[in-house]
Amino acid sequence: MILVICVDDKGGMAFNGRRQSMDRLLRADLLQTVGERSLWVSPYTAKQFDPAPANLQTAEDFLTRAGEGEYCFAEFPPLAQVLDRAEGLVVYRWNRTYPADQHLDFDPADTFTLVSAAEFPGSSHKTLTKEVYTK
Repeated sequence: MILVICVDDKGGMAFNGRRQSMDRLLRADLLQTVGERSLWVSPYTAKQFDPAPANLQTAEDFLTRAGEGEYCFAEFPPLAQVLDRAEGLVVYRWNRTYPADQHLDFDPADTFTLVSAAEFPGSSHKTLTKEVYTK
């Protein structure tokens, strides 16, 4: 699977059981990146995609169901426990700090190799950064 996450400048992912933020243009970029491959998400995350694309797969156990070459968009840690199954990683950075009580539980550089990084404008953020990693 290829893991997809969003983090703030301090590795924050969520606060009070909710995502920190969301962005329409980030979702569009993610869907373009995924193409026709499956995109696995939790039922909570699936609510961001309206209308849902045909390749959106929703399951409570989405982290274990995503297969080789399929994308898995995770909004909450823990994630370190699935890194052995991850063949790649896409990190979207909000480029700001939000309140957070849940943080990314691994350092991407410890497991993956950065192959590209690009900035693009978001719909709710002036600049988003997309980092693509491989093993």
